[in-house]
Amino acid sequence: MATEINSKAPNFTLQNTKGDKVTLSDFQGRANVVLLFFPVAFSSTCTKELCTARDNMKFYDSLDAQVIGISVDSFFCLREFKKSENLNFTLLSDFNKEVSAEYNVLYDDFYGMKGVSKRASFVIDKQGNIQFKEILEDASELPNFKQIQKVLADLD
Repeated sequence: MATEINSKAPNFTLQNTKGDKVTLSDFQGRANVVLLFFPVAFSSTCTKELCTARDNMKFYDSLDAQVIGISVDSFFCLREFKKSENLNFTLLSDFNKEVSAEYNVLYDDFYGMKGVSKRASFVIDKQGNIQFKEILEDASELPNFKQIQKVLADLD
């Protein structure tokens, strides 16, 4: 499925850090969604990325935006990552790599590991349409948070 600007975001259901299922379409009509795909929990750049999102939650909350981090780590690993970094938003496990594949954000080879999520961000509006997309080939780069915030601010 295509993940182009103004196209419908592919729906999915994944487990959060408690093992509960979270479905993207449940946010439709209620909240904008910021999806942050990241390679691996506990790595330095991923920690910096997610802590940046954590530190800006008042802004996201003010715009009715739900931030969701997604990686191929198990939800057990993500639970410990969330706790250790005091992350105040949802982390989802794409352990089976289906959602990362559908959003076309999988590395073929990431330091010898097959099928790790690329660092990618998507803003999905309340109607379920993609309004921003950034897929980074270089995992040491951070998402363009300023542009994500601008797109969110323009939605309201």
